[in-house]
Amino acid sequence: MRTKHLFPTVGWLLLAATACHHGPDAKALGDKSATFGLTETQRAKIHVTPVRLTSFRPTIEVSGTVAFDGDHSAQLLAPISGPVTRIAVEFGAQVEAGQPLAYVSSPDFAADLAAYRKAQATATNALRVATRDSALFAQDALARQDLEQAQTDAASAVADRDAALDQLRAIGVDSATIGAIRDNRPFQLQQGVIRATIPGTLVERLITQGQLVQAGTTPCFTIARLDTVWVMANVFESDLPDVRVGDLATVVETAGGRTFYGRVGYIGALVDPDTRATAVRIVTDNHGEGLKKDMYVRVDIHSQAARQGLLVPVSAVLRDAENLPFVFVAQADSTFARRPVRLGTRVGDEYEITSGLAAGDGVITEGGLYLQFAENQ
Repeated sequence: MRTKHLFPTVGWLLLAATACHHGPDAKALGDKSATFGLTETQRAKIHVTPVRLTSFRPTIEVSGTVAFDGDHSAQLLAPISGPVTRIAVEFGAQVEAGQPLAYVSSPDFAADLAAYRKAQATATNALRVATRDSALFAQDALARQDLEQAQTDAASAVADRDAALDQLRAIGVDSATIGAIRDNRPFQLQQGVIRATIPGTLVERLITQGQLVQAGTTPCFTIARLDTVWVMANVFESDLPDVRVGDLATVVETAGGRTFYGRVGYIGALVDPDTRATAVRIVTDNHGEGLKKDMYVRVDIHSQAARQGLLVPVSAVLRDAENLPFVFVAQADSTFARRPVRLGTRVGDEYEITSGLAAGDGVITEGGLYLQFAENQ
């Protein structure tokens, strides 16, 4: 096991230190490219692996924040102006499309009702005139110009009536009441109603009873489906070539550590000039509703795009006093040299090396800590 190799006996460490300081192949300790010669016993503790050009699919590690699924959420604005007389649902309730959420007392309702009745009467009369003129024209008792004018007037009146009817629907009048108004049947005078436009959970209630709301301006409620959420991640431009729509992604809570799964649904068209990152949207399955809006998460995007590069085990990469990465490379004269490297993406238990190594180099994958320990003595 690796653990056994990483903790040598004190005698072995002293032997390694002596060999590094006094052996014929040791160089000055301040030289970052210092080479080290080892005895056969010491060399048995060292594992060297040749570096090869490997095809792999990178994983891009980024941070992100949780947002409601914009395709299945809606913020409702007040359709009518006036004071809120009653809130009809509790915060967090499951609602259906068309369900009343709140009632508003407003003179706008009476004005819209009167406008519809006038438009309906005008349309009825205009249609009657157009029908009569059609009969007269058929008997050569009316000029074509007069018939066409009557038909135009009727079409305009019908359009005004339909627009007034849509306005009643917009302020929350239900279909039964609209049918009664249209058929001139008795109906109970209603207040303006704020209705749910989609099914989901009432996640925000932004008004209170008695509050004065303005039509088309005051936000009242937010409804969202919580079985899926959007995770908004920021991907640096250097990683963008490896990210595609449809890539699988793993989302991990930074606090609780729970894991969720999603796919890249959208890649932004702009790079932020300050952060040099692009917004990437990940549609994520929110089982148990564990992801909450504005929560910070860690995101691993598993690229579908295969590429070639040099990979070394994580155990081969060490850090110097300035936290810069380096590896120990086997030399032709059986010594080992420290080599600074630049790390790319992490792929499982391996790092991509973007500079500092070449294919065929032999890298210490176990035992490098021995040499680093000896060097620091």
